[in-house]
Amino acid sequence: MDSVLLVEDDRMLGDALEAALAQDGWRADRSEDVAAARLALVDHCYAAVLLDLGLPRGSGLEVLAGMRERYDTTPVLIITARDRLSDRIRGLDGGADDYILKPFQRDELLARLRAVVRRSRGRVAPQLRWRDLVLDPATRSVTLGGAPVALGAHEYRTLLALMECEGRVLARAHLEDRIYGGDGAIGSNTVAVYVHQLRRKLGEDVVVTVHGYGYRLGDPA
Repeated sequence: MDSVLLVEDDRMLGDALEAALAQDGWRADRSEDVAAARLALVDHCYAAVLLDLGLPRGSGLEVLAGMRERYDTTPVLIITARDRLSDRIRGLDGGADDYILKPFQRDELLARLRAVVRRSRGRVAPQLRWRDLVLDPATRSVTLGGAPVALGAHEYRTLLALMECEGRVLARAHLEDRIYGGDGAIGSNTVAVYVHQLRRKLGEDVVVTVHGYGYRLGDPA
């Protein structure tokens, strides 16, 4: 289950959007102001951000600017009541991928979200690489030094999450959600088991443990 960040200070609307996203197969984290949104973006790797512009103690444009300044290419769908053309231009010129005005239809929002995520994934290389390790999401295959490596489904999902967010630390809870999609009973050491298996098959330095928080992909060289 892919996660999105919903940045919206209207709690009633936020609750409705979170329910709609869940029905469409998304997990949503919520932030209600600029500071909380910035913190969430540092701590997690999202498939997309749904970003309101009118936020307490700042503007959604500040969140967007901060993302693009640090080369965070996570797709952003702006959701706002501001209907002036100049606001839309500022958002799109600032790096937003799409723009939808309130009030909007639930199905249109979900369709636009799916579209920006598809476009984003189409822009990146189809293969993910780390040193001589190659993961091909299209074929769900992994090779090391050109030789195929057999990974179980949960090992593959763990590696995919880490490689998609190379350079960032992923919390154990985030990895659990990527592995299981929020379903099933999860043991306290489940992620550690898959990390151990990946190290055994791909090398000890493929995954780095960040004690007290989670894991990240190893250094590129």
